Amino acid sequence: MTGNTATVTTTVNQTNTAQAVGSGNLPVFATPMMIALMEQAACEAIAGNLEAGQSSVGTQVNITHTAASPVGAQVSATATVTAMEGRQVQFELVAHCGEQIIGNGTHTRFIVDAERFMGKNG
Repeated sequence: MTGNTATVTTTVNQTNTAQAVGSGNLPVFATPMMIALMEQAACEAIAGNLEAGQSSVGTQVNITHTAASPVGAQVSATATVTAMEGRQVQFELVAHCGEQIIGNGTHTRFIVDAERFMGKNG
């Protein structure tokens, strides 16, 4: 699984701005939405390696958001698997708006049995 990568893209709109989600008062791409996009990329990077009934849950995110993206901008997030130990998967994350890096960091997910996990937490 190490080396797996996936990229997902979204367009900044009125529903994913800092103003809309309450993480600020400006109409720019919200940090929580950038993190969600990065986690989506991480999920996609490992999806093909999960067995039937498995899922993954995020347990740690360490992100820097370095540049604003206005409404109408296209934002992409790429996740790359850097390590796997047992059920723990580590990722490097980077977000771009065009050619500009707007955020980066690391992420940890754990592979779980979905039914068992939801039985404990649902």
